Amino acid sequence: MSLDPRPPVTRTEVPADAENIDSVPGERQRRSFLPLFVLAWFGITFATGTIAGAAIPKAFAFLDDATKGVNLSIVAGVGGIVVMIITPLFGRLSDRTMSRLGKRRPWILGGAVVGMAGVAVLAAADSLVMITVGWCLTQAGFGAANAAVHALLADQIPRRIRARVAAAAGAAGGLALILGALVLAMLPNDARWSWFVVPGLIGAVLNVGLFVVLRDITRTDHPERFRWADVLSTYWLNPRRHPDFFWAWTCRLFVTMSIVSVSTYLLFFIIDHLGIPREDASGVQALTLAVFTVGNIVMALVFGWVSDRTGRRKPIVVFSALLSAVGLGIAIASPDLAVFLVGIAIVGAAQGAFVSVDVALMTEVLPNTVDAGKDLGIVALSYQVPQLLVPIAAVPLLAIGSGENYTALYVAAIVFGLVGAAAVLPIRAVR
Repeated sequence: MSLDPRPPVTRTEVPADAENIDSVPGERQRRSFLPLFVLAWFGITFATGTIAGAAIPKAFAFLDDATKGVNLSIVAGVGGIVVMIITPLFGRLSDRTMSRLGKRRPWILGGAVVGMAGVAVLAAADSLVMITVGWCLTQAGFGAANAAVHALLADQIPRRIRARVAAAAGAAGGLALILGALVLAMLPNDARWSWFVVPGLIGAVLNVGLFVVLRDITRTDHPERFRWADVLSTYWLNPRRHPDFFWAWTCRLFVTMSIVSVSTYLLFFIIDHLGIPREDASGVQALTLAVFTVGNIVMALVFGWVSDRTGRRKPIVVFSALLSAVGLGIAIASPDLAVFLVGIAIVGAAQGAFVSVDVALMTEVLPNTVDAGKDLGIVALSYQVPQLLVPIAAVPLLAIGSGENYTALYVAAIVFGLVGAAAVLPIRAVR
C-alpha cells in the first residue's frame, strides 16, 4: 500500500480537494511509515494491554488474593477516569500544537517518556495506592501517544485503504495482547518489576520509531485563544448536529463494553471458575488469548478487504455482534477449559470482524479533518469509558448469588454487544 504524492500542508485548513474521498491533509510518507504506524499501535496496546490485563491482576493475586477482584476494579476504574479526561484533551492540544517537530510527533515522543515514568512507579509499587498512581501515570503517557497515533488515520491515511490499515492495526493490537501474555508468563514470578518494565519499554521504543519516520503536518498559523469553554467543548459533539457520529460512537461504546467485560476479568475466571492455580494461570491466559487472537487477526484481515472492496461497514458490525453472542454463550456454558477455548475463539473471530471496520467507520463520520485530534479523542472515549463502567457494573454482577458470578457478567457482555449492533443501524453516511 502506498500513499498518493502530495505537497506538504503547513496549516490546518481543510484541503482544497476535500471532495476527493482520498484527500488527506498530510504529505507523502516514507515507505516505512505504514509498518511503523502499525507497530506503534501494537506497542501502545502491548504496553497498556499487558500491564492492565496481565501484570496488574497477577500482582494483586500475589499481593492479596482475597481482595484481588475489588482492587483490580478500583485501579481499572480510576485509570479509566484519567484516560477519559486526558485523551480528548491531548488530542485537541495536538491539533493546536505549533512545533518544528509537527503537530503529532511531540505527543508521541512525550507520551512514551511519561508512560515509562509510570511504568517505573508500577515496577516499585507494593500497595494498592502506588499501583493506582503508577497506572494512572502510565495511562496518561501512553494515552497521549495513543491520541496522536489515532489522529494520523485522518491526517495521513487515504480512505481507499483506511479499513485495511485499521484492520492491520487492529490485528496488531490483538497480537500484542497474546504476545504480552506470553512474555509475562515467561518472566520469573520473583521479578515483579519485570512484569511492568518489559512491556512498557517495548511500547515506548516502538512509538519512538514512528516519531523518527513520520513526516508530520507543521502548523504555522496561530490557533485562536484557548478558553475554558474550549476545554469543556473538547469532550462534546452535538448529537443533533452530528447524528451519524453519535450513533457510531454509541456502537463502539457498547461493543467495547462487551469485550472489556470478558478481557478485564479473564485471569480471575481462569483461576476461580476453571480452577487453574495462580502460579500457572498466566500460561493458560496466554493460551486463551492466542486462541482469541488467531480468529481475531484472520477475520480482521478478511473483512477489512471485504469492507474496502464493497464499501460496506454496517452489515459487518451486525454480523460481528451476533457471532460474539454465540461465542459468549458457549463460554458461559463451558464445563472445562477446552469448551471455553472454543467459545473464546468465536468471540475473537467476531471481534476481528468488528475492528476491521470500526476505526474506518469512525473516521468517515468525523465532522471535518481540522479537529481530527479532538474528535478522535472523543472517539477514543468510546473505548475508554467502558474501562470505567465495566468495573463498576461488574461488582454487583459478580456478587449475584454466592459471588464470582461470571455467568451474569458474560450475559451482560452479550447484551452490550447486541445494543452496539443496533446502534449502527441509524447511520446514514456509511453503508
